[in-house]
Amino acid sequence: MHAWPASEVPALPGKGRDLRIHDTATGGRITLDPGPVARIYVCGITPYDATHMGHAATYNAFDLVQRVWLDTKRQVHYVQNVTDVDDPLLERAVRDGQDWTELAERETALFREDMTALRMLPPRHYIGAVEAIPGIVPLVERLRDAGAAYDLEGDVYFSVDADPHFGEVSGLDAAAMRLLSAERGGDPERPGKKNPLDPMLWMAARPGEPSWDGASLGDGRPGWHIECVAIALDHLGMGFDIQGGGSDLAFPHHEMGASHAQALTGEHPFAKAYVHAGMVGLDGEKMSKSRGNLVFVSALRRDGVDPAAIRLALLSRHYRSDWEWTDQVLADAVERLARWRAAVSRPDGPSADALVEQVREALADDLDSPAALAAVDRWAALQGAEGGTDEGAPGLVSRTVDALLGVAL
Repeated sequence: MHAWPASEVPALPGKGRDLRIHDTATGGRITLDPGPVARIYVCGITPYDATHMGHAATYNAFDLVQRVWLDTKRQVHYVQNVTDVDDPLLERAVRDGQDWTELAERETALFREDMTALRMLPPRHYIGAVEAIPGIVPLVERLRDAGAAYDLEGDVYFSVDADPHFGEVSGLDAAAMRLLSAERGGDPERPGKKNPLDPMLWMAARPGEPSWDGASLGDGRPGWHIECVAIALDHLGMGFDIQGGGSDLAFPHHEMGASHAQALTGEHPFAKAYVHAGMVGLDGEKMSKSRGNLVFVSALRRDGVDPAAIRLALLSRHYRSDWEWTDQVLADAVERLARWRAAVSRPDGPSADALVEQVREALADDLDSPAALAAVDRWAALQGAEGGTDEGAPGLVSRTVDALLGVAL
């Protein structure tokens, strides 16, 4: 599966700072020192509907991570998946009378268009669950052979008790895990499981649903968590720098994925940091496909909204915060974009050297994009009030905003 085209990232003078970021597993900030190649895995979409603002906010956060790392003169090895076979996708296809593969391909293509418009840097590897199945099957077999998985009526389940580190990612107790498991795709009430929290690794073929050759597992399709584990281990290996996604993925998805990988390899941790973006709401509820309260990136673009304004709206809220999308949030972003473009259109201005360092420091400090935006606001206000004699300043501001915030002025 191919990703989307990359926009050019301008080079800035000097060098950026190492990223200090909030790690869900430890509950505090850690400073990451990835070495010459930074490795990040971000969980992708299940393509049964268009990209909404919750998706966009999450991918914007991890785009900032890439930009901070690139500014430190590192290479970035970024991997993202597409869950192109899963229950919600199959259910939507049946509801709408569509072929599930056509639905997945169409929505994945629209996602690529949205990411391109928002100038999100693409992953080096963009992998669909279906294409990953040949690599998933042997992992499930290895877990079963090692006694970390077991058969139940043709399905194969992972035993969470096989990983002594289970629970370290989310920090939740068993009762909270059980509630969230039921809400987020698990089946804690299924009879015969060794532990109610045990997740499915391989689902035996069901009538009327797609299935693949699972070798000794029998025909079927993979569970949700093992998909990302197989892709991450194949392309990044153990101990990569950041496992990222929305905060609703901390449990069960990232918790289970870490345990799968740790049981497979005997190594710990799966990722050095677990980083989670907050939820975006609308009308008092989390924006989600199941609720239908969605604001789509593609719809805003069709209405003539500049993608740069959409991106500024996302940047105006800290990535870890839960926040509400409103018309005013977008209006403020449109107005800010106009002010910034007017400021950099002048032939000279006040020095921007301090601004570059202020934006760098803000983003290195747990991706504090609101502080970065405030720094650019201050420079634009000085430009409007006082002007200046530095002919290179407007261009440096433009390059800084482009390179570090992904906004083209």
